[in-house]
Amino acid sequence: MDLATVPAALAGLGFGLSLIIAIGAQNAYVLRQGLRREHVGPIVALCAISDLVLIVAGVAGMGAIVQRVPLLVWVIRFGGAAFLIAYAVLAARRAVRTERLRAETAGGPISLWQAVATAAALTWLNPHVYLDTVVLLGAVASSHRPYQWAFAVGACLGSIIWFTALGYGARLLGRVFARPIAWRILDGAIAVIMLVLGLRLLFGG
Repeated sequence: MDLATVPAALAGLGFGLSLIIAIGAQNAYVLRQGLRREHVGPIVALCAISDLVLIVAGVAGMGAIVQRVPLLVWVIRFGGAAFLIAYAVLAARRAVRTERLRAETAGGPISLWQAVATAAALTWLNPHVYLDTVVLLGAVASSHRPYQWAFAVGACLGSIIWFTALGYGARLLGRVFARPIAWRILDGAIAVIMLVLGLRLLFGG
């Protein structure tokens, strides 16, 4: 990788992680299965590959659209900033009101197909994944032209790192995330990251 592309790749890594680590149904499911040590590999692979497909689609699609409609950059910029700031507010509310994650290790074993189908549904049937990964990440990547693909590589790496760490590292975090304070700290950090990114996008920093 050319040294000139490193800042864009690092920006993609940071932005991708800031989006993907937000606590939601998909992450909670990966964490739960990791704590159960059940079908972790296929679930991690499905989530990571799905993210890679969505990231590439977002960067490729948004790049083509931006070339044809430059004014769209401004629309997405302010819309994306509003979304990130709103996301920060929601994360801050979760940090205050979060409840203990339930049923980390409860329930009987499930089949591989049940596990994969559930992970696929939580990934592809979630409307926010298209707004976050395809539209928003694609728009931010376009702001790093001509190194938007380095940005994409960083974001893809972030997804692989996160899902692998979440799935296989969950067994080490069982006691930690049994405590509501751990979720509050994580959501609080997400709120700060989202707010900073939103303000930077808004003011062109």
